[in-house]
Amino acid sequence: MSAPLATPRLRVPRSARRGEAFEIRCLMTHPMETGLRPDAPPRDMLNRLLVRVEGQVALDATLRNGTAANPYHVFFLRLERSSEIEFIWSDEGGRSVRATARVTIA
Repeated sequence: MSAPLATPRLRVPRSARRGEAFEIRCLMTHPMETGLRPDAPPRDMLNRLLVRVEGQVALDATLRNGTAANPYHVFFLRLERSSEIEFIWSDEGGRSVRATARVTIA
C-alpha cells in the first residue's frame, strides 16, 4: 500500500488588482521515483497538476519522467473577480491531493 501524498505548499496572494497578472508558486513534496535506477524503489510518479479557477481549467500540466523530485511550479494568473483557486495533484497509483486558495480582487 502506498503512503498518502504530502500536503502541498502554496504561495498565492490574498488580493490582487482586477485584470493584473499575479504570481502563483506551488510545491509538492514527492520523490518522483522513475524505477529506472538499479536497486531503486518501484516507480512512484506524480503525473498531473490541474489548476481550476471557479471550476474552469486554468492550468493542466502532464508530468513525465523528466520531472524532478518535489516538483515546484511557478505560473501567472489574471482574474477579473474574486475567486477560489483549486490545485489537484494526481499520481500514477490513483492517489490525489487537493488544496485551495482564495484571491480577493480589488
